Amino acid sequence: MPGLVTGDAMATPHAPGFSVYSQKVELDINFATRSAFGRTELTILPHSRDLRHIRLNSRQCTRITRMSVEGKPINVLEFEDVYAKLNVFSKETTVHQHHLLRKRIQPQIEEQPEEELVIAIPKSVHIREFDPFSAAGQGILLDKIGGAALAAAKQDGSDAPVSALETSGIRTAGEQGQWAPIKVLMEYYVEEFRDGLQFVGLAEDDLRYPHVYTRNSPFPGAACCLFPCVDNPNSRCLWEISIRCPRTLGDAMRPLGKYTATKETAGINGAKGSSGVNGVHPEEDDGTGLSPEEKGLDMAVVCSGEMTDEIIDKADQTRKVVTFSCQTPVAPHHVGFAVGPFEHVNLSDFRESDEDEKLGQNAIRVHGFCLPGRATEVENTCMTLARTIDYFSVNYGSYPFTSYKLCFVDELVEDVLHTSSFSICSTRLLFPPNILDPIDEVTRTVTHAVASQWIGVNIIPKDLSDSWVIFGGSYFMTDMFLLTLCGKNDHRFRYKMMADSVVQSDVHRPSLTDLGRCLSIDPSESEFMALKSALVLFILHQRMIKASGRNGVNRVLWRVLLNSKVGNLQNGEISTSDFMRVCEKVGHMALHTFFGQWVHGAGCPQFVVTQRFNKKKLVVEMNIRQVQNERTEPPPLESRTFMRDWKEDNHKVYAGTIQPVFTGPMTIRIHEADGTPYEHIVDIKEMVTKFEIPYNTKYKRLKRSRRQKERAAAAAGLDISGDTQDDVLLYCLGDVLQSEEEVNDWKLEDWSKEDEERMSQESYEWIRMDADFEWICKMTLGMPHYMFVSQLQQDKDVVAQVESLQYLEGQNPHPLISSILTRTLMDGRYFHGIRTKAASVLARCARDELNWIGLDHLEKAFQELFCFPNSPMTRSNDFSDRSLYVIQCAIPRAISKVRDNGGRAPARVKQFFIDKLKFNDNSNNEFSDEHYVATLMSCMAETLSSLPPPPNDFDFEDAEGDIDEDFDFAYEHEIRAKENELQSKAIAEIERYRRIDEWIPSFHNVYSTTALDCLRLLTQKGVIPRKIADFLQYTRPGNSEFVRLRAFQCLADIGAMRSLSLLRYLLYSYEMEESPYMRDRMFRLLGYILGKVAIGQDIQEKTSNTSTEGGLVVEDADATTALRQANKERTHTVEGAVRALREELGQIPALKEALLKALTSPLLGLYEFAGILDICDVLYEKETRLVVVLDLPHYWACRHLGNAHMHFYQTDKVRTKPRLKLVSPPAPHTDAAAMPPPASRPQKDAAGQPQRRSSHILKINTKAFQQAGKSSAAPLVFAATVDGQTRPAVSQDDYSHPPSNNGITGNNSLKQLRSPTSTPTPQHVTAASAPSVSPAVGPPSLLGSATPLTVPKPPRKAKAPRKSKIVTFKLPSDRLSQFSPENADGLAGRPQPPAAQAIPKLASPGLGTPPIEQQQPLSIGPTGSGRGRGRGHGSASAGAGRASASKSSRGSSTRGSRSPAAGRKGANAGVGSGPNAHDGSAGAEMPYGQQQITGQTQEVAGGESATPATPATKQAPFKLKLKMPNQRGGRT
Repeated sequence: MPGLVTGDAMATPHAPGFSVYSQKVELDINFATRSAFGRTELTILPHSRDLRHIRLNSRQCTRITRMSVEGKPINVLEFEDVYAKLNVFSKETTVHQHHLLRKRIQPQIEEQPEEELVIAIPKSVHIREFDPFSAAGQGILLDKIGGAALAAAKQDGSDAPVSALETSGIRTAGEQGQWAPIKVLMEYYVEEFRDGLQFVGLAEDDLRYPHVYTRNSPFPGAACCLFPCVDNPNSRCLWEISIRCPRTLGDAMRPLGKYTATKETAGINGAKGSSGVNGVHPEEDDGTGLSPEEKGLDMAVVCSGEMTDEIIDKADQTRKVVTFSCQTPVAPHHVGFAVGPFEHVNLSDFRESDEDEKLGQNAIRVHGFCLPGRATEVENTCMTLARTIDYFSVNYGSYPFTSYKLCFVDELVEDVLHTSSFSICSTRLLFPPNILDPIDEVTRTVTHAVASQWIGVNIIPKDLSDSWVIFGGSYFMTDMFLLTLCGKNDHRFRYKMMADSVVQSDVHRPSLTDLGRCLSIDPSESEFMALKSALVLFILHQRMIKASGRNGVNRVLWRVLLNSKVGNLQNGEISTSDFMRVCEKVGHMALHTFFGQWVHGAGCPQFVVTQRFNKKKLVVEMNIRQVQNERTEPPPLESRTFMRDWKEDNHKVYAGTIQPVFTGPMTIRIHEADGTPYEHIVDIKEMVTKFEIPYNTKYKRLKRSRRQKERAAAAAGLDISGDTQDDVLLYCLGDVLQSEEEVNDWKLEDWSKEDEERMSQESYEWIRMDADFEWICKMTLGMPHYMFVSQLQQDKDVVAQVESLQYLEGQNPHPLISSILTRTLMDGRYFHGIRTKAASVLARCARDELNWIGLDHLEKAFQELFCFPNSPMTRSNDFSDRSLYVIQCAIPRAISKVRDNGGRAPARVKQFFIDKLKFNDNSNNEFSDEHYVATLMSCMAETLSSLPPPPNDFDFEDAEGDIDEDFDFAYEHEIRAKENELQSKAIAEIERYRRIDEWIPSFHNVYSTTALDCLRLLTQKGVIPRKIADFLQYTRPGNSEFVRLRAFQCLADIGAMRSLSLLRYLLYSYEMEESPYMRDRMFRLLGYILGKVAIGQDIQEKTSNTSTEGGLVVEDADATTALRQANKERTHTVEGAVRALREELGQIPALKEALLKALTSPLLGLYEFAGILDICDVLYEKETRLVVVLDLPHYWACRHLGNAHMHFYQTDKVRTKPRLKLVSPPAPHTDAAAMPPPASRPQKDAAGQPQRRSSHILKINTKAFQQAGKSSAAPLVFAATVDGQTRPAVSQDDYSHPPSNNGITGNNSLKQLRSPTSTPTPQHVTAASAPSVSPAVGPPSLLGSATPLTVPKPPRKAKAPRKSKIVTFKLPSDRLSQFSPENADGLAGRPQPPAAQAIPKLASPGLGTPPIEQQQPLSIGPTGSGRGRGRGHGSASAGAGRASASKSSRGSSTRGSRSPAAGRKGANAGVGSGPNAHDGSAGAEMPYGQQQITGQTQEVAGGESATPATPATKQAPFKLKLKMPNQRGGRT
């Protein structure tokens, strides 16, 4: 089947290798800092003994302070914070790199996101086996079950023993592998919440009560923002949640660290000590703005599961700990909580007394929680929930949890979040008892919240493609309860409206199974899924009821829930195949075809039906043809769904194949002449189905005139008996207003004689197609109009009545149709939905050519129902009859649609609404009239926005040039003056109610939002001038969220958002908005704006290729055709719309800057960040390039502070030219046979990398040391030992060091080293060799920081030139293999000393050294140690690039200090020289090595590469011992 194609996203994620048995979560909520401290313990069941890594989802938990596995501390092996990626690369990043930014976060927004936290199991932790059937194993399984299944079994009265393995609804340890569980403990901090948790009411200017709640999501990624877990919908376990929070509202709002009570300073409720009473400190103002009563409000914790404990924290008496336990395994995203000063409402009190006594202890307790002052609204909104739970428990099995809770919070994006035994609801759902309009929608929403506890939390989809079962099952349960609450008419009328909506929208859409994989693409996907899936189960229910007689989908759901309870559904997961198998078993029918068409297929059938009565055969010949395949062109794009269409196209979500033939049974009901309905079931199998239906009645059809007389007699109270009794119809609606006086007063008309004659010739009353509502289809039935009228008046089914009204709506207006609709409107026996529909259709009959008969009927009906007798003055409002209230709102809506032939609303219509608003009286009404007044305001604005009168550019001369003498200027002026007067009065009424709302706020500010809509409509039609400031003032923060969103919407509708400044303002408001609900609606509005621009909805096309010549308009046919083709492509294809959008908005730099700034907002969550990237993807082409900006290196300088203290600092001067390359020194004169020939360039291996050349040569530069009063002499090195093997010196060359002022090598020596006659030495900055004040060129990391560096003063200054020798040794050849880079491990990341960055480094032979001509000699300096009085030690660490120096004074020695700022300083200063040193040894310096000096023998451990051109590798170390004579000429 064509469906979702996501490439890598469709890859099956790797198995975690374990399952979570239980999880404990402890959270400490801090309101002052909006942060949390968490501690979680996971008990996991390994699937194999080889489990060595545990992968968990963990977001925002950046500070992990403790982690252990089975009590053994461990470190995090790998952790990747996805929220650290929610930023741009650099300042040079543009919106064209949106795909690179998305690539960084793509693994975390996939269907199954990657794990961010990887934990390595220590080797000391062993995974042991255990027997699941042992006592310990059974205990684990029973604990896993939590006693829920056993308790349910006891409630059902079953005495049979239940095995733990049989009742476990989740995977047992025996099924996963007999391995003992292991525990993982983590402690962490969440310092900033972007997702997962929402704090409300903590801003300084926010007057709402502070509270916090979890932002759960049906998709992975929300739960792991609170605690590390396996955030997979199919990973279910037991839970124990502990919430630590402030005790009172005053404690929560107290500044951090203020009035913190301890056990010694505070008592219960803060009665003693400094904590105050209930957290109230009247002696000081803490700046919270709360009254003492508000500060004393207790903070309530509402959480999933059952509360097991609530204690006062012993460490802090101002905080408490509340513990909850969930003994039914649920997924992490079904765990939620809310903390705030909530009031408790016991909704179980609304259960009827007899039901309460009947259920007894099995009655489920229902609890409601709300913010202070809204308890009455909760009672009014949720009064039916106790009855709802009782109905579901009886018809679908016992409640899967112990209690049910609802909590109403602010700023919630969705209306309801479903968690285990707990629903987090938005305060937008609450409404007081005097408000009537939201009752239908809100009641269905809260009922669905209860149904989701059975199917949605307890039963989950096995795969995303099975989500339709959850959506459809929960909404089917909801509507079945509403059937008992609101009646059959309401139930079928709602489903008829839903079916029409699905038929209209299910065009080029994916199937239900394919749609399940793209629910996260756009919110409208879930809305369409909920709509169609419930309808599919409804028609399935209708077919099963007809086939089995009793068992329908309700019985199927009961069986599914029972299977889950007894363990037949593994892990409580249900798939499409499982559901179909249960349906077939319950209904005893094959359903493969049904599921293939309605679940795996897409689209809806469209039938065209023709019928003819054959008098010879006495049969009805019918022809049913399916025409859905004839509609091949996709529908035009819409601005509100443009972003959804683009996302589906971008994610390769393909539309399902249009099915040419839908098959199945269809019920045809023929109402024959005697009024008896005869049903016939036809099996639709082909595209064209022809069949004959036998005719049964042998009596003639009753004439309409005869029937009218009988109705008149019945209305007059006459007794109908005798022969006429058999002819009277048993049921007939719309038979009101039958008397002659009423007919004349209402101007009603009846059938003509021609119609009566035609009706008398018919053999049946009407034919009803799909009488049992078993199809979601569009039915076009060729039947005379009077048969549809008979169906409207005589069929009891509300669906048949709707079909009749839909047929009459499509017919030409006629006084007879107006009369029939008027009788329908005035007949109270009709369902109120049919009456409102009749009023809407009646407006079509208000035409000039019909003498405004439809308008007369509407005004007469409103006057008869709601005004004083024979007066247009309305009575005081009385909304006690809700059906009449609906009619009272429907008639004005119908009147507002009345237009004359010129498209203008008549003046009497405008005056009608002005009078109704001006004289509206609600003083004696117990219900609010706010929505009714808002309806009148909207209707009046709609009449004012009708087409204005033609402008004053009349041509007063006719074709012959004569002046039109019949034109009445006075009348035209009078008409215009009256129009202006009515317009002024109407606008004044709108402004009056808008000002009222500013002083006395209406429900949800309905007056202000309606006034904004009215101004928007008048502005769009040009009735009033366009004033953006009138709308802009309502978009400011601080206004109601309903008003702000409506103002933004109005600005978008009038096209003001095409202004760049307003578009940037919308983006700025989006990125700075703290409310996630406002951000979600603003983002949808942004997509709507882009959709309008993309399809050109708010642009009036101007044809520039037209010219006027002599009064004729000459068009360029080719250009016009091209323009039309481009416009069609723009409005019908996503590619064309995107192309047009990029041409208009894609080259605006300010918009790019605004979008880039929105990406840096610290308030956006992960999916909101991805949404902005989607906007960038729509607007801009991808550019895979990135400008890298590197800072130029600064010059460094050094200042002598005196007393041998040097200060190194970075100057503002930068280097813009590269350094001069160092000239490689010539190779020293050595034995040609002992040294390899130099190479011009390094050879490369097969991979293209330079090969490392090994050398047998080790060079050592011996530095002169100076003894007091004696001239320096270079020590003679005559032997060396390498790993115990004696290696004689190959050659010895003399080398002189130039003197300096302070006896150290400075810049002058560096210049001398560059001369061709000198051999360079390594440049080291040491305590004995640092320039006084000289700028040094180097990168910023030369000294690590600009802090002053204190360099110890050398003990003596060398005045005479120093001499040294370059001694060359030949290394053993057997060491070369040990130094091979192929056997080495990488040592990447080691810092290099500053000296190593300045000149080529010295490396030990065999360690990847450069050719011999590039090698630098090692420096060996004078060292000294006092025998018997201490030794001088010095060491240098290669890994950190540090240097050390040690000195001894008066024969004593101390360890050298390490200075990371100065880098490696070398060992030039000596190690232990002193005046009392009578014996010395040479010290060797080896970069990146360790040198150890012991007495007169020096050991150098080398083996680490220092060559910067090749990757650093770890080599085998070697030891070097040098033997040399002491200063007195003796040998050591």
